[in-house]
Amino acid sequence: MKNDQLKPATIAAQAAGATDKQTGGVVPGIHLSTTYQREPDYGLTRPDNVYGRDQNDTVRQAEEVLRQLENAAATLLFPTGMAAVAAVFRALPDGARAIVQSGIYWGTLKWVRDFCARRGIILEEVEAADASALTEACRSSADLVWIETPSNPWLKVVDIAAAAGLAHKAGAVLVVDATAATPVLTRPLDHGADIVMHSASKAINGHTDVLAGVLSCRDQGAAMWQAIAMDRHDAGAIIGPFEAWLLMRGMRTLPLRVERMCANAMAIAQFLDAHGGVEAVLYPGLESDPGHAIASQQMRGGYGSLLSVVLKGDRAHALDVVGRLRLFHRATSLGGVESLVEHRHTIEPHTGIPETLLRLSVGIEDAGDLIADLAQALEGA
Repeated sequence: MKNDQLKPATIAAQAAGATDKQTGGVVPGIHLSTTYQREPDYGLTRPDNVYGRDQNDTVRQAEEVLRQLENAAATLLFPTGMAAVAAVFRALPDGARAIVQSGIYWGTLKWVRDFCARRGIILEEVEAADASALTEACRSSADLVWIETPSNPWLKVVDIAAAAGLAHKAGAVLVVDATAATPVLTRPLDHGADIVMHSASKAINGHTDVLAGVLSCRDQGAAMWQAIAMDRHDAGAIIGPFEAWLLMRGMRTLPLRVERMCANAMAIAQFLDAHGGVEAVLYPGLESDPGHAIASQQMRGGYGSLLSVVLKGDRAHALDVVGRLRLFHRATSLGGVESLVEHRHTIEPHTGIPETLLRLSVGIEDAGDLIADLAQALEGA
């Protein structure tokens, strides 16, 4: 069977066929060398290995797993998710026009705003989940359209295929941040996106112990992709081999973790949606959610592990609920095996986040235990 016919669970568990070629071990080894020897005539022993800044077999193996999971032409790993974001925007020329979805991860928006201002790049923030708003923004020519689906922390869903059509009509490259979905649930390249980005620190790693970012492309020969690859090589925005090995180790269980986390998140969303102390639940898996229909078309096997809940009451009540939780760790980030809770307004107080919004990253614990923890916290027991 060809690799492009394999299902995600097989690709992940088999590490895309990677093994330790020297020992025969079924677990790939870690290659730590930063430089490589040459022959007596000073020719390279291996033509693809000159220096470890951009050439390492462990990194290549992890990239190959992700490439296959994304059904991509090529994949590049970066030391963090933000390094991957920066690589895309650094590939834009001065004076370019970038259309960026509003209400996405605040760290992305903050950096993009500052960078575009420094470089003279025209930045237009658009509610991309609103098809008419994105259509209007794409009536003028652009160089880049950036969307995040589902978005963090609003869980808004953008139609990737429609966004790709609009972006390409405007002459732009479409980049999708699919961190909350993972390549197990959504493969944006299959829906017409040009590049897909993930903060691999999140569910792709899944164990809250690795920082990593990743970009994958539909066309390896595209000018923007070539600029990104050259910039990574020359500027040295690379991931270390040990981090790449840990990432590959985490990916072996990615489909299993995502399946459990999605089931848990759905159960929790339904519980919260029926609770009298809750004003709103933001989760595309709920049939009442505005993005449910589109999410059902472009997400397969679940709706993700991230959800937000808006409580009735005030800020003090929301913080009381957070303080009473026993199983949900009070910490930032998402996608790990452990469940986390954020009082998002404390993290980004000046971005319009309601003071009673709690963002939940649902892990792999028993769903009944998590629901019981939420129930006692909401009821003040």
